[in-house]
Amino acid sequence: QVQLVESGGGLVQPGGSLRLSCAASGSIFSLYVAGWYRQAPGKQRELVATITSGASTNYADSVKGRFTISRDNAKNTVYLQMNSLKPEDTAVYYCRADRSPLTYWGQGTQVTVSS
Repeated sequence: QVQLVESGGGLVQPGGSLRLSCAASGSIFSLYVAGWYRQAPGKQRELVATITSGASTNYADSVKGRFTISRDNAKNTVYLQMNSLKPEDTAVYYCRADRSPLTYWGQGTQVTVSS
């Protein structure tokens, strides 16, 4: 069992930055693939970025070059550094952990990009 708690969301102006954190507890988090997903109002949840236990990363095309995913296994935490934010990045951001066949989700944190 893994519990995930996101933090770091908020309101930011276009062009600004935020760093999201996802703290994990309850299992050997370093063995899990960790990821960030987001869901905007009226839209389906979509992949933002993932990072494997070996620190290989994958990004959605819409965030490449602007967002960076990282993890600190000693702290059981995964991060999402978001730069050059755009209004279309507004969404609830969810942390996810996968280790087949198990998947865990956090409760989400709101990110709003608006002037």
